[in-house]
Amino acid sequence: MLTNGARANLIRIEVDRRLGHEWDEWDGQALPGGGNFASPPGRFFRYAALTLAVVAAVVFLAAYLLDPRLGVLWAPLPTVVMLGVSGLTVLAWLWFGLLLASFYGPALLLPERLAERGPFLALMRWTSQVARRFGARDWVEHAAVEVFNGLAARRGRKVGKGELLVLVPRCLAKDALDGILEVAGRYEVPVFVATRGQLARRAIRERRPRAVVAVACERDMVSGIHDVAAKIPVLGLTMRLPSGPCKDASVDVAKFESWVRSFVEAR
Repeated sequence: MLTNGARANLIRIEVDRRLGHEWDEWDGQALPGGGNFASPPGRFFRYAALTLAVVAAVVFLAAYLLDPRLGVLWAPLPTVVMLGVSGLTVLAWLWFGLLLASFYGPALLLPERLAERGPFLALMRWTSQVARRFGARDWVEHAAVEVFNGLAARRGRKVGKGELLVLVPRCLAKDALDGILEVAGRYEVPVFVATRGQLARRAIRERRPRAVVAVACERDMVSGIHDVAAKIPVLGLTMRLPSGPCKDASVDVAKFESWVRSFVEAR
């Protein structure tokens, strides 16, 4: 619960910004590290392993608690269920091992539907929830985006200039926005400034791009990747938040240009 002082700060801050719903819990204080949540990919994998272990433990516990009732229905059923749960757990850890090897190794060992889509997107969201309990959500989400980008970029997807859509948030500082617009102009790709997540999704539906380069904070990026990456290729660039969320965000324009170039050059 926010203190009276925190509420007063939050009210004063909100007069010149509109917070996204992912930041409802923000108390108005400066963000750790000046809003820079840069974190190595390994942090995501550690929390993801913890998440898989927690999920497996919960499923096994549920199967154990249901064991007597399942036996009433059919005597062998508890054994069948436990074997099924064990098999799925083994498959999940095998998939996780292949994901690790794909990211750190020389070759992609998983198809796109099993790496950047499907189970990876689910694991990303579950891992965010676990990391949140440890106060590490933003760092872990930054690492998750790094892993996602690392896998997606190695697919080598190419599209035409008019087939790529750049999505940026309303909260970019003027110099950051100017830099992005300059890069987009040179590569002749359209830019959409999204004031809300649903408007970004609407822009994708209406423009029907074949690929997206998105700029957002870690929280919005994970949510956006989950919504979009299952349908079209996405590369995401997270921002730094020196003035707190939803205001005067900065971005690595050189890295942004490299993402745009990776889609539209040497087609």
